[in-house]
Amino acid sequence: MNDGGRGPQSATFERVRIDKWLWAARFFKTRTLAADAVSGGKVHVDGQRVKPAHGLRLGALLRIQRGFDEYTVTVTALGIQRGPAAVAATLYAETAESRQRREALAEQRRLQRAAAPAPVGRPTKQDRRRIVRFLTGDDC
Repeated sequence: MNDGGRGPQSATFERVRIDKWLWAARFFKTRTLAADAVSGGKVHVDGQRVKPAHGLRLGALLRIQRGFDEYTVTVTALGIQRGPAAVAATLYAETAESRQRREALAEQRRLQRAAAPAPVGRPTKQDRRRIVRFLTGDDC
Protein backbone atom coordinates (compact mmCIF):
# COMPACT_ATOMS: atom_id res chain seq x y z
CA MET A 1 0.00 0.00 0.00
CA ASN A 2 1.38 3.37 -1.02
CA ASP A 3 0.48 6.23 1.32
CA GLY A 4 1.96 9.00 -0.83
CA GLY A 5 5.14 9.31 1.22
CA ARG A 6 3.37 10.30 4.43
CA GLY A 7 3.75 7.01 6.27
CA PRO A 8 6.58 5.80 8.47
CA GLN A 9 10.03 5.22 7.06
CA SER A 10 10.38 1.83 5.55
CA ALA A 11 12.94 -0.15 3.60
CA THR A 12 10.18 -1.73 1.49
CA PHE A 13 10.73 0.87 -1.22
CA GLU A 14 12.91 -0.21 -4.12
CA ARG A 15 13.89 3.31 -5.13
CA VAL A 16 13.66 6.77 -3.64
CA ARG A 17 14.41 10.08 -5.34
CA ILE A 18 17.91 11.17 -4.38
CA ASP A 19 16.82 14.69 -3.43
CA LYS A 20 14.15 13.27 -1.14
CA TRP A 21 16.62 10.85 0.46
CA LEU A 22 19.24 13.58 1.03
CA TRP A 23 16.58 15.68 2.75
CA ALA A 24 15.37 12.73 4.88
CA ALA A 25 18.97 11.85 5.82
CA ARG A 26 19.45 15.47 6.94
CA PHE A 27 22.29 16.36 4.60
CA PHE A 28 20.25 19.36 3.43
CA LYS A 29 17.65 21.44 5.24
CA THR A 30 15.13 21.48 2.38
CA ARG A 31 14.40 19.36 -0.66
CA THR A 32 15.02 22.41 -2.83
CA LEU A 33 18.56 22.77 -1.45
CA ALA A 34 19.11 19.04 -1.99
CA ALA A 35 17.83 19.23 -5.59
CA ASP A 36 20.03 22.29 -6.27
CA ALA A 37 23.09 20.47 -4.91
CA VAL A 38 22.40 17.42 -7.08
CA SER A 39 21.80 19.58 -10.16
CA GLY A 40 24.97 21.56 -9.40
CA GLY A 41 27.16 18.45 -9.38
CA LYS A 42 27.73 18.41 -5.61
CA VAL A 43 26.32 14.88 -5.29
CA HIS A 44 27.56 11.82 -7.19
CA VAL A 45 26.11 8.31 -7.08
CA ASP A 46 28.60 5.50 -7.71
CA GLY A 47 30.95 8.05 -9.30
CA GLN A 48 28.33 9.39 -11.72
CA ARG A 49 26.68 12.79 -11.77
CA VAL A 50 22.90 12.39 -11.54
CA LYS A 51 19.68 14.40 -11.67
CA PRO A 52 17.47 15.14 -8.62
CA ALA A 53 14.86 12.58 -9.75
CA HIS A 54 17.43 9.76 -9.90
CA GLY A 55 16.18 6.64 -8.16
CA LEU A 56 18.45 5.72 -5.27
CA ARG A 57 18.90 2.06 -4.31
CA LEU A 58 20.28 0.33 -1.23
CA GLY A 59 24.04 -0.06 -1.23
CA ALA A 60 24.69 2.94 -3.50
CA LEU A 61 27.89 4.86 -2.80
CA LEU A 62 27.31 8.62 -2.54
CA ARG A 63 29.85 11.43 -2.57
CA ILE A 64 28.27 14.58 -1.12
CA GLN A 65 30.03 17.96 -1.13
CA ARG A 66 28.54 20.28 1.50
CA GLY A 67 30.46 23.49 2.09
CA PHE A 68 34.03 22.60 3.01
CA ASP A 69 33.09 19.05 3.95
CA GLU A 70 32.89 16.06 1.62
CA TYR A 71 31.06 12.94 2.76
CA THR A 72 31.41 9.49 1.23
CA VAL A 73 28.50 7.35 2.42
CA THR A 74 26.83 4.06 1.61
CA VAL A 75 23.02 3.95 1.58
CA THR A 76 21.83 1.46 4.21
CA ALA A 77 18.10 2.32 4.24
CA LEU A 78 15.67 4.21 2.05
CA GLY A 79 13.77 6.85 3.94
CA ILE A 80 11.18 9.22 2.52
CA GLN A 81 10.19 11.01 5.69
CA ARG A 82 12.40 13.44 7.60
CA GLY A 83 12.71 12.43 11.22
CA PRO A 84 15.03 12.99 14.17
CA ALA A 85 18.77 13.08 13.57
CA ALA A 86 19.19 9.72 15.32
CA VAL A 87 16.81 8.10 12.82
CA ALA A 88 18.39 9.92 9.87
CA ALA A 89 21.83 8.57 10.83
CA THR A 90 20.55 5.02 10.32
CA LEU A 91 19.91 5.72 6.62
CA TYR A 92 23.62 5.73 5.75
CA ALA A 93 27.07 4.58 6.83
CA GLU A 94 29.98 6.97 6.34
CA THR A 95 33.27 5.39 5.25
CA ALA A 96 36.18 5.54 7.70
CA GLU A 97 38.40 7.37 5.18
CA SER A 98 35.74 10.03 4.66
CA ARG A 99 35.33 10.61 8.39
CA GLN A 100 39.11 10.85 8.95
CA ARG A 101 39.54 13.26 6.03
CA ARG A 102 36.68 15.50 7.26
CA GLU A 103 38.01 15.55 10.82
CA ALA A 104 41.55 16.37 9.65
CA LEU A 105 40.32 19.26 7.49
CA ALA A 106 38.14 20.56 10.33
CA GLU A 107 41.17 20.50 12.64
CA GLN A 108 43.22 22.42 10.05
CA ARG A 109 40.50 25.07 9.76
CA ARG A 110 40.30 25.35 13.55
CA LEU A 111 44.06 25.85 13.83
CA GLN A 112 44.07 28.47 11.08
CA ARG A 113 41.33 30.42 12.86
CA ALA A 114 43.26 30.22 16.13
CA ALA A 115 46.46 31.49 14.47
CA ALA A 116 44.80 34.50 12.84
CA PRO A 117 44.33 37.51 15.11
CA ALA A 118 40.71 38.30 15.85
CA PRO A 119 39.55 41.77 14.89
CA VAL A 120 39.36 44.04 17.90
CA GLY A 121 36.26 45.90 16.78
CA ARG A 122 35.28 48.89 14.72
CA PRO A 123 38.02 51.40 13.97
CA THR A 124 37.97 54.63 15.92
CA LYS A 125 37.65 58.02 14.25
CA GLN A 126 41.42 58.42 14.51
CA ASP A 127 41.96 54.97 12.93
CA ARG A 128 39.63 55.85 10.06
CA ARG A 129 41.54 59.07 9.40
CA ARG A 130 44.81 57.14 9.30
CA ILE A 131 43.26 54.64 6.88
CA VAL A 132 42.04 57.44 4.60
CA ARG A 133 45.47 59.11 4.68
CA PHE A 134 47.14 55.81 3.85
CA LEU A 135 44.79 55.06 0.95
CA THR A 136 44.96 58.51 -0.57
CA GLY A 137 48.69 58.89 -0.03
CA ASP A 138 48.15 62.19 1.77
CA ASP A 139 51.04 62.81 4.21
CA CYS A 140 49.83 66.06 5.77
